[in-house]
Order: sequence, then structure tokens, then C-alpha cells
Amino acid sequence: MADGSNTSDGFHQDTEEKLPISLDAEQAILGSILFDNEIMVRATQFLKGEHFFDPVHGMIYDAAKSLIDGGRLASPVALDTYLASSPGYIEAGGRKYLEQLAANVPSTTGAIDYARIVFDLSTCRGLMSLGGEMVDRAKHSSLDDTPVRQLEDAEQALYKLAETGKYGGGFQSFSQSLAESIELADAAFRRGGGLAGISTGLRDLDRQLGGLHPSDLIILAGRPSMGKSSLGVNIGVNAAKAFAAERQPDGSMKTMSGGMVGLFSLEMSAEQIATRIISDFARVPSEKIRRGEIEQSDFDEIYHASRELEQLPLFIDDTGGLSIAQVAARARRLKRQHGLDLLIIDYIQLLTGSGKRNDNRVQEITEISQGLKALAKELNVPIIGLAQLSRQVEQRDDKRPQLADLRESGSIEQDADVVLFVFREKYYLSRAEPREGTEEHAKWMARLTEVGDTAEVIIGKQRHGPIGKVDLHFEEKFTKFSNLAADRYSRED
Repeated sequence: MADGSNTSDGFHQDTEEKLPISLDAEQAILGSILFDNEIMVRATQFLKGEHFFDPVHGMIYDAAKSLIDGGRLASPVALDTYLASSPGYIEAGGRKYLEQLAANVPSTTGAIDYARIVFDLSTCRGLMSLGGEMVDRAKHSSLDDTPVRQLEDAEQALYKLAETGKYGGGFQSFSQSLAESIELADAAFRRGGGLAGISTGLRDLDRQLGGLHPSDLIILAGRPSMGKSSLGVNIGVNAAKAFAAERQPDGSMKTMSGGMVGLFSLEMSAEQIATRIISDFARVPSEKIRRGEIEQSDFDEIYHASRELEQLPLFIDDTGGLSIAQVAARARRLKRQHGLDLLIIDYIQLLTGSGKRNDNRVQEITEISQGLKALAKELNVPIIGLAQLSRQVEQRDDKRPQLADLRESGSIEQDADVVLFVFREKYYLSRAEPREGTEEHAKWMARLTEVGDTAEVIIGKQRHGPIGKVDLHFEEKFTKFSNLAADRYSRED
């Protein structure tokens, strides 16, 4: 009960096990908020009604938040009207109890400390609940419920508890969903009205996508040598370069632009990726760096570029043959230890599933794509999954990829929020040169000149906006995608 009877000593009514509870702290933060509504602004940075042990206290907290968010005063009189028909409120003492809370607050100076105590004790109760479930599950494990799966599920639950201070999930009110939507719109407004998500660093692509949105699975697909890996790395580096964070009232850091980037490279080594990035920044072709064909001036540029890049918030894991469960576990660990705003996986067909021998490859890819979408929602970050397209693209006269080219790859198209295809016509033209001196050769040369270094990013699917095509500039010797020249961009508008 809200008055603390039978539970003020921290014992649960139905068990002798002592629970981590402080009804005094719960009453103190509620009293502080009733005394000074401004305290709610700081408390809601981390504290929610579900963190209170006493359900009536949680009810009062949520009601006060609703009133304050609506621009109204959260006083005992206003709350009494708001809560009059709520179950348990009258039994707890009703308006008289609210007045006692406001009158008995020891001091509003330590209000956030009271809120932190309530939050921390809720986390401790979550740990106890999770630990009990882990022990019980381990005692009664079966052949299907392997220790590895138990560890993966436990790590997932621990991650959620570490992030939210609350073990377990469920429905959330529509008002909470609306608040999150408004926060997203506000973020876009503060960035100049253009982006609600992380910028790709590519103007035209941002214009079409509105940035990379949290919880979205973005599939970036193409045939070999189209530049999938290059574009994925370019976007990751652009996001990391733009990273800026701001300290919040509860002491945590909130990303304001760009982001902390995690990159799983299952094909290239971390050293190869670093060489590509340095090549772009130093403007020295990567093949010259690999062969050692550089002059002193090139080395100086490489050295200065490396000094500029060494603080880049980009983390690379180049372990090969990872399973989707291992990727999830490592991504959770990265977010917990360093933060994570964008995850890139190069590429998803190199991941493995749960390892069941009776699964075929299509079912395995389905498991992987569903796992990536679930991970994007769990971590609340955009995930860019690179994907290899089948050879059927090469059999068409128009080799631009289509959504149909993904349909044999499990449920990738279905699970993705955005599907992007990379296409470079120059790649195919340069390999189809007619005999020199013929009319066909002249036409080929004209077309090659017209195409130049333009690459296409085809938006084949987008839940949040239109499909279409974006033209980018591609410098092959630096494996660099960038915006088209401003003069050409203005002419095409």
C-alpha cells in the first residue's frame, strides 16, 4: 500500500525474501514534484512510473507527468480530480495522501537523488527477477534449450535492463508513443527541418530518406564491384565525423548529430578498411598505399589524415563467420560500453543462423534478416545490412537491380524498412568495348563519356517515403561516393 504498511521495512508481503525497496524515496520524489513541478523535467530523463515498487506511486507519477506535459499544474487538487476513479487511489488515502506527500518532503534539493534511488532499486529488483528465471531455466533445461541459447537470451535481457532499468516488456500507452513521435519531429526541426535520423553525409540521399531512422533495417544491395562496401563505409565514416553529444541532466550523454558507429566486416580486414578510409582522407590511391608506391609528400598526407582520423568514433569487428546471435551480443556490448548510434554489417549472406542442420539456406537467411530487424528495434539504432545479389541480374539487358532480385534471399525484402541498390553503368560499359574504329565503338565512347563517374542508388522500397533514384559521384581510385557537383545538381533541379 502507498502508506508503506507491511512493506516499509523492505519485505514483500508474501515472502520472507527482502526486496530492494525504499518507499521513503518514492514518497520523497513524488512530494518534491508536487512541491515544485520543474523537478519533473529532470526526473523524466530516466525515471518512469513503472520503476516505482508501489503501483499507486507509479500511478501518481504518471498522472503528474501527463498534467505537466499538458502545461497544467500538478497539484494535490488537480491530481485528485485526475485520479479520482483510478483503482487503489482512494484506498491509499486519496487527496489527503497527496497533501501529506507535498507537506512532508524533506527537501527538494536532493530530489534527483531520490529519483535515482527509486530507479536503482527497480533495476536491482529486475536483476533478482532475471537471476531467478536464469536459475530456474538452467535447472530445467532441455536438449532444445541449449546453454548457448540460454546465455544469449540472458545477455539480451540484461542489456534491456541496463538500458531501461526495467526487466520485461509489454504494451505502452498511445500517449507515450505520441511523445516519442513528437520528440523525433522536434529533433528534425532542431536540425533545420531536414532530417529526423542520422545523416548519410550524402545530400541527395538524405533528401530522399530523411536520414537513417532508429530501429530501421536498411538493406544496401548490389552485384560484386558495384561499391556496396565502399558506400557502407562512406556512410559510416560520414556519421562518425559528424558525431556530437550533449550531457543530460541525469549525467548520461545524448547524441545530437552524427553517431557512434559499429561496423561488422565479415569479408575485409580492419586494416583494409582503414586503408580505404585513409586513402580518401589523404587523397592517395589505396592501391599505391598497399604497394608502397608512395612519395614523401604522400606519406605526409597519410600521416596527417591518420592523426585526424584516430579519434573517429568508429569501431570495427572483422571476425569472420559470425552468427546472428553473436552479432547481436557484440552489438549490445558495444552500445553498453561505448555507445552505438549506427550499425553496419558487410555483408549479411556471410552471417550464419542458429546452426540447425535441417534448415536450408533460404530459411537461414530468413532467420538472419528477422534477427537483424529485431536487433534494430532492440538497440533502437538503424542497421545497414549489405547484401549480395544473385547472377540473374547479369542475364538482363538492363542490369539495374530490382526488388525481384531479392526475393530468393529469404525474407530480406519483407523485413527491410528500406531497400537500396547500388548500380554503376560504367562498370558494365568498360567491359563491353566494341572493336575500335567501328560505329558501335564511337557510340560506346559517347555513352561512356556521358555516364562518366556517376553512380546510381536506387531506392526500391521505403516505408517512410517515396521510392526513386539518387545519382552520386564515385571516385574509383579512392573508392569514394560523394555528392554530385553543385553546378550539375542545380541544373538537374
